[in-house]
Amino acid sequence: MKQTIWVAFFAAVLGTTVGVFLAQDQGVRSVSARQPASNTVDSVRKASTPVEAGYTAEELVNFNVYDSTNRGVVHITTRSARTSAFLLFETPTEGAGSGSVLDRDGHILTNNHVVAGAREIYVRLYNGEEYPAGVVGSDDLNDLAVIKIEAPEDFLHPISLGDSAQLRVGQKIHAIGNPFGLERTYTVGIVSSLNRQLPTADRRTMKSIVQIDAAINPGNSGGPLLNNQGQMVGVNVAIASKVGESSGVGFAIPVNTAKRVVPQLIENGRVIRPDIGITRVYKTEEGLLIATVAPEGPADKAGLQGFKLVKTRTQRGPFV
Repeated sequence: MKQTIWVAFFAAVLGTTVGVFLAQDQGVRSVSARQPASNTVDSVRKASTPVEAGYTAEELVNFNVYDSTNRGVVHITTRSARTSAFLLFETPTEGAGSGSVLDRDGHILTNNHVVAGAREIYVRLYNGEEYPAGVVGSDDLNDLAVIKIEAPEDFLHPISLGDSAQLRVGQKIHAIGNPFGLERTYTVGIVSSLNRQLPTADRRTMKSIVQIDAAINPGNSGGPLLNNQGQMVGVNVAIASKVGESSGVGFAIPVNTAKRVVPQLIENGRVIRPDIGITRVYKTEEGLLIATVAPEGPADKAGLQGFKLVKTRTQRGPFV
């Protein structure tokens, strides 16, 4: 009788122990060894939801961001011609970048340097379909451009625009683009700094730039920077690197700049800015001295003029 009691006791303990190890090892709820086999299988099947299958909450956010936005990221390729300095012919050159679908009319946002000077522009969508594109408008000051393709609405998946004014240092961000031609590559990082200044090729300065540590490389230019909600908060524009590849220091144009610029690019083809037409001044003790004015500009039409350098010859007398 005592032997029967001890066997029953150890069986109960063993069953409970097996249940605990299953819960810890497989990531499912505790399953007792005394339950029927069919119930155990059903429990494992019910445990196949993403959260219980071993994915972290952070991974689920990543899945959602990528799945909801990657079809709105396009691959842009360009073809231009470069004239040789010694030979009388043009050498074709190719470029590549990324872009974001803005609407179902086919407008696509990218960097101006991606399409500037291109004779031919092609846009490849997520489904592999490729369409020729034309430039609707460009703004070299902010390095933004809008191009357009004629594609079926069902192929166009616009990315919603967020608010870059809400960005904070340390906030998680996501980047999608086509580095080295690898389409819709996804990288993750954080906002490293805000309000950076970025010099441009024409010696101007872009302000309010977002610095990020997500890996971006040549080909990422023009692609979207996204928040955890899958909203575009920036346009990836450049990297700081001595070797031309990612060094963990990337830059993006804040989306609020794009929200201000894009409507004008679509409507006017350019950004109309207030300008008095004075292109260069010198600081003197009496104030600013106009050096040059823009031809046919407001200052020129108002009669303002810059100074002119006049050279005259003088006759010298005999040496004494």
